[in-house]
Amino acid sequence: MKKIKEFFKNIPSRLKNRFKGAKEILTQGNGKVCASMIIMGSGQLMYKQWAKGIMFLMLQIAFIVYFILTGATDIFGFFTLGSRVSNPWYGIEGDNSVVMLIMGVMAFLVLIFYFMIYVSNIKDAYKIQCAVDTGKKPLTFKEELRSLLDSKFYKTALFLPIIGVFVFSILPIIFMILIAFTNYGGDIVPPALVDWVGLKNFAKILSLGQFAPTFFKIFGWNMLWAILATALNYFAGLGLALLLNKKCVKGKVFWRAFPILAYAIPGFITLLGFKYMFSYGGPINYYIQQAGGEAIGFLDINAKWPARLIGLLVNAWISVPSTMLLATGILSNLNNDLFEAARVDGASNWKQFTKLTLPYVLFATTPVLISQFIGNFNNFGIFYFLRGGIYIDGYFLASDTDLLINWLYNMSIDNNYYSIGAAISLVIFIITSIISLTVYVLSPSYRQEETFR
Repeated sequence: MKKIKEFFKNIPSRLKNRFKGAKEILTQGNGKVCASMIIMGSGQLMYKQWAKGIMFLMLQIAFIVYFILTGATDIFGFFTLGSRVSNPWYGIEGDNSVVMLIMGVMAFLVLIFYFMIYVSNIKDAYKIQCAVDTGKKPLTFKEELRSLLDSKFYKTALFLPIIGVFVFSILPIIFMILIAFTNYGGDIVPPALVDWVGLKNFAKILSLGQFAPTFFKIFGWNMLWAILATALNYFAGLGLALLLNKKCVKGKVFWRAFPILAYAIPGFITLLGFKYMFSYGGPINYYIQQAGGEAIGFLDINAKWPARLIGLLVNAWISVPSTMLLATGILSNLNNDLFEAARVDGASNWKQFTKLTLPYVLFATTPVLISQFIGNFNNFGIFYFLRGGIYIDGYFLASDTDLLINWLYNMSIDNNYYSIGAAISLVIFIITSIISLTVYVLSPSYRQEETFR
């Protein structure tokens, strides 16, 4: 908790240091720097930095042209989401609210990108001023290009990936978040106009209605599933690694290769195989009937906890090998002198595990453990392939084994509740983010970074 308090306590000082440079430019910048604040590149042109000046000026002209032709319209459409309704009878093509929302988000991203270039233009002009005032020769355009291929190559290498992240990652995420605040879905899909509804979708999920009971039931099971699945996979993998690390175990190559083969098979094939094994006509029920018993509906509509238990075990079958490989590599780096000293002091095997092995492994694997928890929390495939397509009474478009991610899929893809699905995905994001950050800040990997060095 101390680390968390210090983090929030240091935010004002960090912000102050961030704006310190801006204050210096505003108070000490000369007329040429001020000219770059009005017309991008003008300060560079006054300092005879022709190539950079023309480049900044062309970028500003391009942005102004874009903003006049489509940017301003896209931003306006972002707030209105359209006003003209389609009427095929009269040949009227209405506004597409979803497209207007996407284009509006794109316009805001372009605006942010332009602001970043605008700030770099001012900083560059002030940098040239400082060089001239101190009697130094400013870098030429060729020299700066050369530095971008040498000392500042990281900027060149990261430019295209950053643009890709903005377009293919940030834009869809922002779009998904914004959909959660609209009434998009059900009967309201283009060509019908979509409208902003604020927090109504979250109120539908959390208040008494058709969504709330299902949400809280699935959320409780989702949390239990994520904790149990993560703990089972982690400690089973660690146990296998410790077992195979013993000198008395023979055929270690075979025992290590056997789980890896299970891990190498595509997950959905494994899941479909287990679904067949536990079905009424599968081999397990075949042998039960041959022994004189009745077929058991392991994954039937009434099989709540048996189906959940099977899901946990199947998920362990798929996930344990990766944890075992990770733990094997970490255990190979353990200092055996510590264990020799512990044995001399009379420490039992359990004490050695809890005081030496487990703290070291947890320190090294906490980030991986957090990622596994998030992966299990959002594990769509397990119950979709084992028991997908089942709707149970007391659940709205879901079953008693569905996770929030499965319910989100059922709501948005199969039943067009896009806005509710987006709201659920935002809730999932908030929950997993809070849990992940809290666990990491409180973990030894963050608090005791120097302990195992």
